[in-house]
Amino acid sequence: MEMQLLTKEEKQKLEAQLKQMIDQRPLISARIAEAREKGDLKENADYHAAREELALLEARIKDMEARLRAASVVNPDDIPADMVFLGSTVKVRDQKNGDEETFRLVGELNTDAFNSDAEIMEVSAKSPLGEALMRARVGQLVRVSVPRGEIHYKVLSVS
Repeated sequence: MEMQLLTKEEKQKLEAQLKQMIDQRPLISARIAEAREKGDLKENADYHAAREELALLEARIKDMEARLRAASVVNPDDIPADMVFLGSTVKVRDQKNGDEETFRLVGELNTDAFNSDAEIMEVSAKSPLGEALMRARVGQLVRVSVPRGEIHYKVLSVS
């Protein structure tokens, strides 16, 4: 698995999700034990459903653990203040129509498509827009390839 860049907050969020999944193990195991006590396992739907649920949970836990092992936390202090990087909020102007938009660059493992702030759209660093913005500096023009052509943005500010 290739290394994933994460902000400190993203890593903490993923670790909390992993803990929740691990905390579900004993609950599902108890359901399996309860269902096993009911007798014949061949025709015991509760038993089979709980075993399947536990297997899916274990697969998700294994995947999350692997992703966290492959993750690298970005220290914002190591990034120049005027450079777009993971965790940055960047304001841009579309050079064609003059519209201004604000994006937040997030790691690929971030599960939220949108921030609670409707004015700021979260963009994966691995998306075409994220890749175009990554390492751009204030005042720089970036080009983003989209299905309908290209969008040219000027980076106005980074925070």
